[in-house]
Amino acid sequence: MPYLPDSGFDFVASFYDPLARLVYGRSLQRAQQAALYTGLPDGLPHVLIIGGGTGWVLGQVLRLQPKARVVYVEASARMLARSKAWARRHLPQHLGQIEFRLGTEASLPPSSCFDAVVTFFFLDLFEPVRLRSITERLGSLLTPGGRWLLADFARPRTWWQHVLLTLMYWFFGLTTGIRARRRPPIEDELARLGRVSTPAGQFFGGMVAASVWR
Repeated sequence: MPYLPDSGFDFVASFYDPLARLVYGRSLQRAQQAALYTGLPDGLPHVLIIGGGTGWVLGQVLRLQPKARVVYVEASARMLARSKAWARRHLPQHLGQIEFRLGTEASLPPSSCFDAVVTFFFLDLFEPVRLRSITERLGSLLTPGGRWLLADFARPRTWWQHVLLTLMYWFFGLTTGIRARRRPPIEDELARLGRVSTPAGQFFGGMVAASVWR
């Protein structure tokens, strides 16, 4: 299989979730739930989840909106395989509503259109130039009035947050090959697209934040 950009998380797929719980407890999951509870559209939303990891977020989306249609994009083949396995175990009745796609934002057809874009602990992985390219591409796929659901690490405000983020970037740079070495200006890029934020919650002493951008 040819190398895909952003596929370096193959190496950490088997222990990513336990590692996140070890360091952050349930804070990362609570942030994702807060963004979904605040911003997931009602009815029959067409939802894009990109960089979804091992699949847990699928259960949250389909629990809140059981009739949602979901496109699940993941660049890591091992992460995608774990997501498929998770869905087969936990969401057998919803498998027909989920399209699993191996790739990046570039693999989505230009005609794609979504009521919600979900980026949970994904945009922090990229250097500013690539971040701008990703946000522009994803923003172009949202319907008028569509919502961008964000859960990610906030701008560090204390010494221990700076230290923890520095260690995180060092570890994932070593194990996955991500090029970012510090948190990129995520909020600035979303605001540049004309989107306005509604806060959905802060967690882990303010180091983790959830928001909905309209």
